[in-house]
Amino acid sequence: MLQPRIVTRAEWLLARRAHLAKEKELTRLRDEVTRGGRALPWVKVDKDYVFDGPNGPETLADLFEGRNQLIVYHFMFRPDWEYGCPSCSYVADHIDPTIVHLAHRDVTFRVVSRAPIDQIEAFRERMGWKFHWVSSFRNEFNYDYNVSFPPERIVDGTIMYNFTTVEVGSEVPLDEREGISVFSRGADGAIYHTYSTYERGVDLFVGTYNWLDIVPKGRDEDGLAFKMAWLRHHDRYDDEYRVDEVSGYPFPPRIAHSCCESHT
Repeated sequence: MLQPRIVTRAEWLLARRAHLAKEKELTRLRDEVTRGGRALPWVKVDKDYVFDGPNGPETLADLFEGRNQLIVYHFMFRPDWEYGCPSCSYVADHIDPTIVHLAHRDVTFRVVSRAPIDQIEAFRERMGWKFHWVSSFRNEFNYDYNVSFPPERIVDGTIMYNFTTVEVGSEVPLDEREGISVFSRGADGAIYHTYSTYERGVDLFVGTYNWLDIVPKGRDEDGLAFKMAWLRHHDRYDDEYRVDEVSGYPFPPRIAHSCCESHT
């Protein structure tokens, strides 16, 4: 954190008003960008995806639960992982309180991962989440929406993530990534893909980050090679855990987690 400049209340008010002008500009730009996202063309979903749910098979149409709009969070949870990704778990901690409000605006929220449903259910129960989570273990949903990458695509040396072909080993170090996809039921009854966002596009939906952005130290991630290395599953924090002010790394020291390591 930079050393703050100490001023009078009158000087602070002048600086705050100048910053407010920028905040209002950002708000107007944000409104313009979201309008543009809603105006994107739609793509018809031709595949008949069948997911494994907690109570049996569910089609993509079933995930809508009778509503006309569907948000899917692509949660990083590979079949050979014991636990779900800590970073995706951080996002997931913000989901449950929104579901009732979304439902009354004709929106259903679902979470999808490649892990088998028994692993998903065990982890969901451990974390205390109530949202509906299904497995794409038996279909190609994750691959088709570019959040999972099959071995042959990785062997080829390039994969598609965040709408860009990237070299393996650079921006995308994993064969699983996070994302959000939106679907809508058309007037013809068909299902259409309307929107997806990845990487920093998910930040907007993480309320804790929005709170951190207004405090003096901000997100306090600048010193981290992996920005979210400080995160833990919410049941793995304890009274001794904090982020060191200088390095930004967790204290007491330990090997920073990544989604391809221990999942602890």
